[in-house]
Amino acid sequence: FGGTGAISYEFASRGASMVYCVEMLPLHANFIKSQAASFGMKNLTVVRHNVFEFLDICREKFDIIFADPPYQLENLAEIPDLILDGNLLAPDGIFVLEHGSKNDFKDHPRFTDMKVYGSVHFSFFK
Repeated sequence: FGGTGAISYEFASRGASMVYCVEMLPLHANFIKSQAASFGMKNLTVVRHNVFEFLDICREKFDIIFADPPYQLENLAEIPDLILDGNLLAPDGIFVLEHGSKNDFKDHPRFTDMKVYGSVHFSFFK
């Protein structure tokens, strides 16, 4: 859910050794690539793929996974289990899901915290 790449640029500019930004729309993916190049970000890789298909084939382990799906996405509630059961987090890794008020993950067994900023919610999982 790379969108404009804003979150990826933040991670890349704040010391992440490698950032993978998954975006399936060619226009958006090309925009993110061009912006990262103009910023001189050699630590940002754009993966042009459907996020759900990428989760099935990805064999990397990540310290942080940040997902900002469209709030109206039908299967948004499934994303924590797809990430957490997919063996994608490194030991002590953190998954952060941005979502609206419609979703509540407090009863999820791996939920650790939630921060709310206006209408934007960030749920944290380990």
